[in-house]
Amino acid sequence: MKYSVPLAAILLLVPLFFAQTIQAVLPSCSGKVLRVYDGDTIKVEKIGKVRLLGIDTPERESSDRDRYYLRRGVCFETLRRMAAESREFVTRNASGVVVTLTFDSDAYDRHGRLLAYVYLPDGRLLNRMLLEAGLASVYRRFDFNLKTDFIQAEKMARSRSLGLWADVKKCRD
Repeated sequence: MKYSVPLAAILLLVPLFFAQTIQAVLPSCSGKVLRVYDGDTIKVEKIGKVRLLGIDTPERESSDRDRYYLRRGVCFETLRRMAAESREFVTRNASGVVVTLTFDSDAYDRHGRLLAYVYLPDGRLLNRMLLEAGLASVYRRFDFNLKTDFIQAEKMARSRSLGLWADVKKCRD
């Protein structure tokens, strides 16, 4: 008897296979940042699109995610400004630089982007740097290893009224 596996079924299993393979085979990998799409997404040479794990930066244009920030008192105008500033921050710190990527429990997001912690050559974690500067918030929907640390970094930026959190009180008034 001949088995015929539908191509759609195979394509559904490929991300699951690669997610496990990346963690088992590549505890980390390196590559040059070729492009900065926005504050939390980059393109890394020979790897492709990488989403900075555990953080979220505002989008350049209005999106459903704006509601999260607006409920926390971040002004709409601040969101658009911080989208540009977070992209510039990543460009300034990582564009053209060889970064090291490390991984957590989930290797890919629903858009097929590799989820990674992005380390700069000097050892600083780019994901955390964005939080410390107030240019990102913690992506709380899923668990990840550095979540507690990231929440602390975000709280510190909020207490110092940095970036996203600078106009919160004024926006609520």
